Amino acid sequence: MTQMNMVQAINSALRMEMKRDDRVVILGEDVGKVGGVFRVTAGLFDEFGDDRVIDTPLSEGGIIGCAIGMALYGLVPVPEIQFSDFIFPAYDQIVSELAKFRYRSGGEYPSKLVIRTPVGGGIRGGHYHSQSPESQFIHVAGLKVVCPSNPHDAKGLLLASIRDPDPVMFFEPKRIYRAAKGDVPEEDYTVEIGKAAITREGKHVTVIAWGAMLYEALAAAEQAAEQGVDCEVIDLRTLWPLDIDTVIESVKKTGRVVVVHEAPKTCGFSGEIVALINEKAFLHLEAPPIRVTGFDTPFPYTLENEYLPLAHRILPAVLATARF
Repeated sequence: MTQMNMVQAINSALRMEMKRDDRVVILGEDVGKVGGVFRVTAGLFDEFGDDRVIDTPLSEGGIIGCAIGMALYGLVPVPEIQFSDFIFPAYDQIVSELAKFRYRSGGEYPSKLVIRTPVGGGIRGGHYHSQSPESQFIHVAGLKVVCPSNPHDAKGLLLASIRDPDPVMFFEPKRIYRAAKGDVPEEDYTVEIGKAAITREGKHVTVIAWGAMLYEALAAAEQAAEQGVDCEVIDLRTLWPLDIDTVIESVKKTGRVVVVHEAPKTCGFSGEIVALINEKAFLHLEAPPIRVTGFDTPFPYTLENEYLPLAHRILPAVLATARF
């Protein structure tokens, strides 16, 4: 085991897979000589050369379109979109082409690639560098959506994603790129796509989160414990396919649920989670599910900590549902 942060863990996964499989290529803006804006791909250009670590023009549609072509011809591209906020010029390529190749070809032409991109706030990036667009991709049939919260899962999930036969959106919460640290195996391993993790066991309230907000959920759970409310905290890790079985088993035990995410509330993924809970565990609920999310506004700069669903906003929701 080696202590790593998220950046180091993702870099380790990319290096390991590029050594293991010479079909794996990286492409994106400044991913080569510079090593990416967050230095996630640092050192890979020098090790693998400019035919496998490719600096591209500032054209997200071009990056993804090129990566799709590579995948259809047998390569395993891992394109990077510098910030998830910049992904929308490539949205048509992802939704209209990438997500549909397996289906439209009857499985003959799967398009195997992983799109990496940093998501979320917490770095004072303002409204063009802080968004969380996960629900817009979960809604698209044919895509898998992953968002790790710690270095161990980041490496294992990225290795699993690169080896997966389907296209994967790999969202990296930039707020914890260097803040989240932990033991990471140096050897090869994977974390199963579609399997959530119970990071804190409890009996009164189920709190569901992912990415950087997991730590806020855990902090709120500790504060709630001081007031006699015992929270069970679930890290989804994979948003789609969703591990609904783990969620439902927890809700059956606690009877209460709070869902936390950074994205705006309306049509955010918490709405789908709550709907599934209502469909599958309605008779076990002792209180209405509560969503603690970003607001239905552009992401602010000066009021970033008011917008984010930090522990001070999660705690009242936990206490309210516990006392309902």
